[in-house]
Amino acid sequence: MRSSRLAAVLVIAALAACRTAPPLQPPAQSWEVRRPQLQARAHFGLRGRVAVAAGAEGFNANIRWVQDGSRSQVTLEGPLGVGGAQISASGDELRLVTSRGEEIENAAAHAALAEHFGFDPPIASLRYWVLGVPDPGEPATEAVDPDRGRLSSLSQAGWQIDYGAYTSSNGELLPARLTLQHDAVRVRLLVDAWQP
Repeated sequence: MRSSRLAAVLVIAALAACRTAPPLQPPAQSWEVRRPQLQARAHFGLRGRVAVAAGAEGFNANIRWVQDGSRSQVTLEGPLGVGGAQISASGDELRLVTSRGEEIENAAAHAALAEHFGFDPPIASLRYWVLGVPDPGEPATEAVDPDRGRLSSLSQAGWQIDYGAYTSSNGELLPARLTLQHDAVRVRLLVDAWQP
């Protein structure tokens, strides 16, 4: 009787010592899988902050970006000298609405952006870069973190893009901090929130 109690205690102790191993994290998707998925994404939104230095000029602003198919809608609010701007781009069409309500289109809009911001933002490529992928229409040099299936840096169209941090949004890793550099222009983007 005593030996059966001892055996029962030993079995209970052995079972208590056994722990269920934590479930393994699913492996990150490979970059070859993630890249085309992100490049094909037609809808997303983000809110954040941007700091631009262009030569001796610079500004800080809040940014809202809404991507709806091929149309990019970018709203900048802050001390830009003109108070802010709304930029709409789709294909070769570009429209700028200044804080004074002035509407400028296409070539004149490109010239106004270059004048007010110190450079003409490459909106068509930026819609990919903010997602952490190269523009599929241009050659690029990528530095990939193979263990996590994401870019650490990218060179494309004369721009160097460095990804300093990523954040989880609906179970997916998306850029949270990136720096873009082209000649004397440096743009830092901090993403506060992603919307699907």
